Amino acid sequence: MSFSLPPIVFVGGGNMASAIAGGLLRQGAPAADITVIEPQAAQAQALRERLGVAALPDAEAARAALAQAALVVWAVKPQVLAQAAAPVAPHARQALHLSVAAGIGTDSLARWLGTPRVIRAMPNTPALAGRGMTGLYARPETSEADRALACRVIDATGEHLWVSEEPLLDAVTALSGSGPAYVFYFLEAMQQAGGQMGLPAADALRLAIATFSGASALAAQSGEPPAALRERVTSKGGTTFAALSALQAAGVDAAFIAAMHAARQRAQELGREFGG
Repeated sequence: MSFSLPPIVFVGGGNMASAIAGGLLRQGAPAADITVIEPQAAQAQALRERLGVAALPDAEAARAALAQAALVVWAVKPQVLAQAAAPVAPHARQALHLSVAAGIGTDSLARWLGTPRVIRAMPNTPALAGRGMTGLYARPETSEADRALACRVIDATGEHLWVSEEPLLDAVTALSGSGPAYVFYFLEAMQQAGGQMGLPAADALRLAIATFSGASALAAQSGEPPAALRERVTSKGGTTFAALSALQAAGVDAAFIAAMHAARQRAQELGREFGG
């Protein structure tokens, strides 16, 4: 099935770039429309072999692709984004720029890139399985067509949600951006507890994963608030009641909320540290 796509250049060829590019290719986008700038030779070779896209070492080698690009996706760490932008910007001012770098604000990106046509995204790692959730914020200078293009690209990895104010992306970072690690943390604990109670580790993990997946599907399908779903399966004096009482006594809910605030604070710090 063919999938019409204007030329795209990814700056950085790590997991998130691979997830987005791979999703586009699975939908039928031609590999010839995708170029990746990746200075690590081994990673560049892996992209060529696995995805069949052009993977070039630097902006100079990708000069022609950048000049033709309708979209440049910034998939590098926030610590190096300013440095990476300098050689790319002169060749890609005609493009829409989509950044997945945590914390770096669009004012900084617009200044470094020489264009206000910037959209900022906060994806998460389930994008690697086509089940990602991405928060998006667009500067007012972007057009409806720009935002539609960003959605088409991001939706190759899962779902998206627009936020109306850029600071809300730091909350998205704390909730869904870092969120998969919270799930993995609980899966680890559930597997460990299952093992302590005599279950084989593989069985305990299978039960835990299926429980998270099933409960999430039920929450999405029912439309009821999580509190109502929780109350429905919590009979007073029963096993679930005992478990939740232990969690509340340990202050798990307050600790979890504090952890998410810490994640948001770190996202804000990244913007101040590397977005100057």
